[in-house]
Amino acid sequence: MLLNISVAVATVLASGAASARTEIQNKGSDTLVNVAQSWAEQYGKINPTVAVAVSGGGSGTGIAAMINGTVDIANSSRKMKDKEIKEAQAKGHNPVEHIVGYDALAIFVHKNFPGDSMTVTDLAKIYGRDGGATKWSDLGITIPGCKNEIVVVSRQNNSGTYAYFQEAVLGEKGKFRQGTLDMHGSKDVADLVEKTPCAIGYSGLAYATDHLKALCIAPAAGKPCVKPTEDTAFDGTYPIARPLFMYTDGQPKADVKKYMDWIKSDVGQCILAKEGYAPVKKVTCK
Repeated sequence: MLLNISVAVATVLASGAASARTEIQNKGSDTLVNVAQSWAEQYGKINPTVAVAVSGGGSGTGIAAMINGTVDIANSSRKMKDKEIKEAQAKGHNPVEHIVGYDALAIFVHKNFPGDSMTVTDLAKIYGRDGGATKWSDLGITIPGCKNEIVVVSRQNNSGTYAYFQEAVLGEKGKFRQGTLDMHGSKDVADLVEKTPCAIGYSGLAYATDHLKALCIAPAAGKPCVKPTEDTAFDGTYPIARPLFMYTDGQPKADVKKYMDWIKSDVGQCILAKEGYAPVKKVTCK
């Protein structure tokens, strides 16, 4: 009898402890999902009363959740559009922008690709509608093991990476060519390019591996190319560098504020740097 009472008391206490735990919903960018998961895991160790539930799906997914009020923090690799902010406000929500890091949007090619650099103009010819380059020979390039046609790898249109690449490379009114292979996530882009000799794709620098080549990119012909690195993302010298965002509904409060402050702290920024992104400030990491 005493044993049963003890078990019942323990169950009630455990239930109370579980119910007292705060859960923060964090959703969005596939570019940020790995570091967001690392943040959540490490924060849970120092503050076990808070659980951060992280999911990807793309920047558009996170922004939609922010608009509908179903998420505490939306991750995005692009800025929210004015119309998205107005839509959120119309539903009683007030998105507030936080820059949590910087990323160099790397241009990946197969490891046997014969060159090491390319211009933004070349990228526009490859990715742009009526850009003019459908075969590598159109750019004066011959690739061993490739039947010449360029395999153009992109992201789905709900991706912030897709939107940023479109704006930075194709221009505000530029459109992607038809027939691109649109991948669900950044890792999918890297995996496909790694296995395909005549492919080219774009993805966050954190997805670079020794089995891929990340090209040095020049802003235009005749200009020096810049390699994608954490430093060139931070100082903006890489032509396709971008900030990484988190959005909260209003200025963060209580546990969400503590979590956001921790992300921006030296500890949080060193976790970001370890994942391959550039911190928002200079930090010394162990």
